[in-house]
Amino acid sequence: MSTAGSESPTGGEMTTATEENPLRVAIVGAGPSGFYAADHLMRQEENRVLVDMFDRLPTPYGLVRAGVAPDHPKIKSVIRVYEKIASRDGFRFFGGVEVGTHVSVDELAERYHAVVFAYGTATDKTLGIPGEDLPGSHAATEFVSWYNAHPDFADREFDLSADRAVVIGNGNVAADVARMLMLPREELETTDTADHAIEALANSKVREVVVVGRRGPAQAAFTNPEVRELGELTEADVFVDPADVELDDLSREFLESDDADATNRKNVELFTGYAEREPEGKPRRVTLKFFRSPVAIEGDGRVERVVLAVNRLERDEAGHVRAVDTGERETIECGLVFRSIGYRGLPIDGLSFDDRRGLVLNDGGRVLDPGSRKPLPGLYVTGWVKRGPSGVIGTNKKDSQETVDHLLQDLEAGRIPATTDLRADVEETPRLLAERCPDAITFDGWRRIDAAEVAAGEPLGRPRVKFCKVEEMVEVARDGTAAGVG
Repeated sequence: MSTAGSESPTGGEMTTATEENPLRVAIVGAGPSGFYAADHLMRQEENRVLVDMFDRLPTPYGLVRAGVAPDHPKIKSVIRVYEKIASRDGFRFFGGVEVGTHVSVDELAERYHAVVFAYGTATDKTLGIPGEDLPGSHAATEFVSWYNAHPDFADREFDLSADRAVVIGNGNVAADVARMLMLPREELETTDTADHAIEALANSKVREVVVVGRRGPAQAAFTNPEVRELGELTEADVFVDPADVELDDLSREFLESDDADATNRKNVELFTGYAEREPEGKPRRVTLKFFRSPVAIEGDGRVERVVLAVNRLERDEAGHVRAVDTGERETIECGLVFRSIGYRGLPIDGLSFDDRRGLVLNDGGRVLDPGSRKPLPGLYVTGWVKRGPSGVIGTNKKDSQETVDHLLQDLEAGRIPATTDLRADVEETPRLLAERCPDAITFDGWRRIDAAEVAAGEPLGRPRVKFCKVEEMVEVARDGTAAGVG
C-alpha cells in the first residue's frame, strides 16, 4: 500500500488557497458524487480551488448515463446541474483516463494537493450458490450496462428466448431490469436505450419476470415510484401472493416504529393493492415473490431452474430482523437469471481498500492507512465506493459535502501537503496525458459527442442515439464528425 500524499515534496503544508497559490484537487470519477464534490469545492469563497476530473470512460456522468433506466428521462435531467459545474472557471475534465493504468495514485498525489476518489462500485456481489456461473445467469449490472450502451458491454449478448426470467433482489435495479424486459418496442424506441438492446428486447420471448426478495414487503428496498411503475406496465399484469402481504408480527412492529419511513409503509400499501388486483389479461406478467432466497441454480449446460429457500423473519441477538431458512424449498422453472443483490467497488493499485466490504478504507471520507488506521494526508473518497451502494442520486450530494468539509478542515489545520514543485504546474497533467493517453477527451470533446448523439436522435423522436464504441467517441471528440452512431 502506497502512502502517497503523506508528505509534501517540500516538507510544508497549506493552510489557505489563494488566486496565486490555489488548491489543486484531482477527482477520480465523473459520476454524481464526483460532480457534487467539485461543486462543493469550487463554491468556496475563502479558498481558490482548481479541479481536474478524471474518468475511465470518454463520457462523464457515471450511472446517470450508464445506470439510470432509459425510460426515466426526468432523473437524467440532473445532468444539467453537472454541466453548469463543468462550465466553471478552474474545472477540467479528462475522459478515457484510467487511474492505476495511465496514471498512478502516487503520480496524482505528487501533482495535486488532494485527490478525491469517486469512482463508484462497478461490479456486482455474488450469490455464492451452486450454478451461479451457468450460461443464462447474469449480473444485473452487466445487463443494465448493456442496454445503456456502456462501451465495455456493448458486444455482450443475452439470450432472451426463455419464457420466464428470474430477477434476484428487491431494489430499484431489480425493478428496472424487470420493467425493461416488459417494455414493448414502441416504448423502447422513444428512449436512449442502445440500438442493439432495443432490437433484442423488442424480440424477446420472455413473458414472465419473477422478482425474488429474501425478506418481506415491509423490508423491500424499492422506492415507491419503482413499485408503482410495475403496476403501470402497458403489456404486463403484476401479481403478488396475498399470503405474502399478511404481515407477521415483526413486520407490523417495524412499520409502527420510528425505524420505518413513509417509503416502507407506502410500499406495503402498493403491494397489498397488487395482491387484491384482478388481472387485466395483458400478454405478460411480473410476479413479486417475498420471503425467498436462492440456494441453487440448476440446468444441463445452462439455466433451467432456480431452487429457492422459503424464509421466515426472526430477530437476532443484536435485535436485527433477519430472513431465516425454514428448510422448505420451492423450484421455479426459468431460462434466465439476473442477480441484483448489490454492487461492490474494485481496488485501484496504491489505494487502501477494504476487500471484505468492497470499499475504499476510510473514515468519513478520509482515506485511511491500512496499518495504522490513521488518515493519509491529501487522499479522500466519496460516493458509493466510500459508503456502499445506497440511496438515490441526491444522496451523493450530502455525502460529498461531508468529504469536502473534512478536506477543508484539513486544509485549515495545515494537514494538506503543500505540493509546490514543478510537477504541480497546471499544465503538467495535459503534458503527462499527451504521452500516456493521447486519446484523452476534454469536456469540449464530450460536448461534441453529446451534440452528435442528440442530433442522431432528433429525426427518430428520441433524446439521443448513444455511441457504443470508444473509438467512435474519440473520433467525434476530435473533430465533431463520425461514421455513424449506434
